[in-house]
Amino acid sequence: MANSKAKASRHAKSESMWAYIMVAPTIIGLLVLNIYPLIDTIKLSFSKTRPFGLYELRGIENYVKMFQSAEFWRANLNTLYFCLLTVPLGIFLSLVVAVMLNTKIKGRTFFRAVFFLPMVVAPAAVAMVWKWIFNTEYGIINTLLAHKVNWITDPNIVMVTCAIVAIWSAIGYDAVLLLSGLQNISKSYYEAASLDGATKLQQFFHITLPMVSPTLFVVMIMRLMSSIKVYDLIYMMIEEANPALTSAQSLMYLFYRESYISGDRGLGSSVVIWTVALIGLVTVVQFWGQKKWVNYEV
Repeated sequence: MANSKAKASRHAKSESMWAYIMVAPTIIGLLVLNIYPLIDTIKLSFSKTRPFGLYELRGIENYVKMFQSAEFWRANLNTLYFCLLTVPLGIFLSLVVAVMLNTKIKGRTFFRAVFFLPMVVAPAAVAMVWKWIFNTEYGIINTLLAHKVNWITDPNIVMVTCAIVAIWSAIGYDAVLLLSGLQNISKSYYEAASLDGATKLQQFFHITLPMVSPTLFVVMIMRLMSSIKVYDLIYMMIEEANPALTSAQSLMYLFYRESYISGDRGLGSSVVIWTVALIGLVTVVQFWGQKKWVNYEV
């Protein structure tokens, strides 16, 4: 009996050791690529950076300077405006596409691949194509409109232009996620509703929408976080000398300018910490509000 217990104990320890070995790459990657940079960014946000990686602790000086900056608050408003433009409309269109792809139509697999294609295309290539489409002089859109619209250089519409590209780029990925949620809904619900005389629209609002709400909630969190962190799209669409840059500059773009153009990495780190806190606050509010509309019942 004692030998059996000792053998079982050695076996359990061996399994534990292999479990730690298997998860070690992920844990090491998390520490090196996420945790350490976050701690270092927090430290830099309270410091005055100098050349050659040197820094000097200055307390909350960077945060005071950040909150007193009109450019910082403008970047906050731009980021909020971008979220309002992209998240509601993007999720709505993704849900429409997902519902259409969930029906029995010819070439359904082909259309799924087409809608997902923007996610596998390099962002730089996407931005280059869309800059050509929105070009004032020879762009396709202005050619069709027979009217010159400054899509990228007009401060009043530049954010709308960026939002169009962002929605187009993400709609396929979100639709695929929502499609997976739709396919988990039992057909028996729709059959029972049809027998009771429910129309397709009534079935959508009383069956499809409540049942797909958990997936919709995940998509909403991902899309909001992505919109708050938007940088690459604006960087590639809007040039530094563009007069509309002030109207399109997001928080992450402001971080880039302060850290790598102005060379003030302390202030740039403060912008990053503010953005992380903002994402955390938005996520907490979303989790609090999900109780009112997300249905986890099967």
